[in-house]
Amino acid sequence: MFDRVSGIPAHPLFVHGAVVLVPLLALVAVLYGVWPGSRRHIRWPLIAFAVAAPIAVFVSKESGEELSKQFGDSPAVAAHEEYADKLFWFILALAVVSLVMAFMVPVTRESTAAVKAPVVAHYAVAALAVVLAVVSAFYVYKTGDSGAHMVWGA
Repeated sequence: MFDRVSGIPAHPLFVHGAVVLVPLLALVAVLYGVWPGSRRHIRWPLIAFAVAAPIAVFVSKESGEELSKQFGDSPAVAAHEEYADKLFWFILALAVVSLVMAFMVPVTRESTAAVKAPVVAHYAVAALAVVLAVVSAFYVYKTGDSGAHMVWGA
């Protein structure tokens, strides 16, 4: 399933989803956490990206593992896979925190949250989202950079 699409390797196609969705989730999670005025506009995109980004990373990771079977192991492939593994766990954590934040932090001052929590919990979740967003953005960069260096030899 993760090997080929229309006869060409699937990994170069699937990786574009991760490259787009991870930074979008990171950006929207940070905005939702630190800018209350944006919440009523970006709550549903936050939820959508929190569901889609980990799926995109998982599919990219699995298709990359299928592709690496064709080329064998090398230190560059191992480093690329290590970055991708870390990215998957960090983006999964960011997705969970984003979903918690979407339902715990009120959309406006007048609205109530679906999950009742002390205000300090709102700040803690928002801070955790910011940290996970930065780490996820770093690992999507490192994963893509190591992959590009393997392909293009730069």
